[in-house]
Amino acid sequence: MLVNTIQKPNFLLSKIIDHRNFAYASLLFSQIPHPNNYAFNVMIRGLTTTWQYYSKTLHFYYQMKFLGLKPNNFTYPFLFIACANLLELSHGQLAHSSVFKLGLDVDSHTTHSLITMYARCGELDRARKVFDEIYERDLVSWNSMISGYSKMGYASEAVELFGKMREEGFVPDEMTLVSILGACGDLGYLSLGMWVQGFVMKHKMKLNSFIGSALIDMYGKCGDLVSARRVFDGMHEKDVVTWNAMITGYAQNGMSDEAIKLFHAMKYAGVKPDKITLVGVLSACASIGALDLGKWIDTYASQRGLQHNIFVSTALVDMYAKCGSLDDAQRVFENMPVKNEVSWNAMISALAFHGRPHEALSLFERMSTEGRDACPNDVTFVGVLSACVHAGLVDEGWRYFKLMSSTYGLTPKIEHYSCMVDLLARAGQLYEAWDFIEKMPEKPDEIVLGALLGACQKCKNIDVSERVMQLLLQIEPSNSGNYVISSKIYANSRRWDESAKMRVLMRQKGVNKTPGCSWIEIEAQLHEFLAGDDLLYHSIDIYQVFELLNVEMKREGYIPKVNQQVQMR
Repeated sequence: MLVNTIQKPNFLLSKIIDHRNFAYASLLFSQIPHPNNYAFNVMIRGLTTTWQYYSKTLHFYYQMKFLGLKPNNFTYPFLFIACANLLELSHGQLAHSSVFKLGLDVDSHTTHSLITMYARCGELDRARKVFDEIYERDLVSWNSMISGYSKMGYASEAVELFGKMREEGFVPDEMTLVSILGACGDLGYLSLGMWVQGFVMKHKMKLNSFIGSALIDMYGKCGDLVSARRVFDGMHEKDVVTWNAMITGYAQNGMSDEAIKLFHAMKYAGVKPDKITLVGVLSACASIGALDLGKWIDTYASQRGLQHNIFVSTALVDMYAKCGSLDDAQRVFENMPVKNEVSWNAMISALAFHGRPHEALSLFERMSTEGRDACPNDVTFVGVLSACVHAGLVDEGWRYFKLMSSTYGLTPKIEHYSCMVDLLARAGQLYEAWDFIEKMPEKPDEIVLGALLGACQKCKNIDVSERVMQLLLQIEPSNSGNYVISSKIYANSRRWDESAKMRVLMRQKGVNKTPGCSWIEIEAQLHEFLAGDDLLYHSIDIYQVFELLNVEMKREGYIPKVNQQVQMR
């Protein structure tokens, strides 16, 4: 390249960056004999915004300083954005010192990027200090701080600052509203979210993907799926982000059937699923056992090069495990090039709940030594303690329970106490389990008590069960299971009057027994049915599945427990 023949290489450099040609831009820059501030700033801007090569941004910044050139207000905004994306707080702080020395702390573009950098690095107090020191704030100033709070999980602070912004007479724009909708979703602040939608309609703002997806996400997190779907259906143009917001909303609210239906509609509309789509649909598949669709997604992910994405792979592990295909779950897990805590936890829990406790405990030990950056957390120990429950390993359970705080600095939560109660109860140590409950630092919940009550039924222990029943009926007076199990415990001890009283009490309180629900998947179609359903409207294929299940259960030696029916006088 004959740079000497080019009269204005800086102008050409800027045009090349606009055409997103990194190799050509780098080559041209390297051929400039004495690049000035402008040439460096053009490259730093391109590296940060066009190519997002944030590490190279830092390299060019330090090269610029090494050559004796002074960074200016066209340098630092892009440098801070690079530091924000790299989470390079130390480099950002050094640059902040330089900004202060150069008197650039009054430049609005610099301070806005500085707020973003501190917020992304988790230094919200420093971000707020920069914001508070801005003499004349504009809308971008407010947006930078509100967005920083919202994205980093400080939803209450975001809403509070939004209120102050309105008090000072600023009118929110699209960026403000998207940030606030994110905060509303985190807080479950439905009324403010509805106000935002009203503001959008009143000011005739375009319901584009940016704000439409934020509204759908907010309604989904607040549990208002009807409003979320109304927004979704009202959007004329839907991109993958919009579809993802609605699918995820359904999946996270337990409406797995709707999530899967919408996924099929998305494919029919010609929108290509991305990794976020796959994670949402896999979550829905896991909830209702839609194994065929889950396998299709596994194949699709491989074809699209997404099979090694840590979020997709972890969702596949969870889906396969919950659909009963443990071998496939292990295959995906072992093929993952990188595993985080969620990945290890999914596999440990899968092994534990599939009755392979020793493999689960072995995997935990492997995580402790091979996990690199993946450190066992409270979810890990739920899986580990569950494995001890399935294997009846009381001493090991106690060891792991104590290991949580002694080695990993974790405070046991109600889920861990529940596992320990279940472990002791299944081992027949009902009084030890009750003593453990009484010594808990917090009040037992229905999960802990339910585990013990179930064990009391099996061991026919009236003494402990009556203590548990008294607490359970206070905590969950509308749970039909508590009345039914209590009635059966009395019946098994031939205390017919007490058994009948539990049934009468259940009727007096207007509690109805919740029917069992199951799904059967035939040729990628899910069929739902409830216990006691009249199956006349179902196809003959489902009857054939039932017959196969009966044959398989008999072959495995299953005998119905007809003697456990409650006898009434």
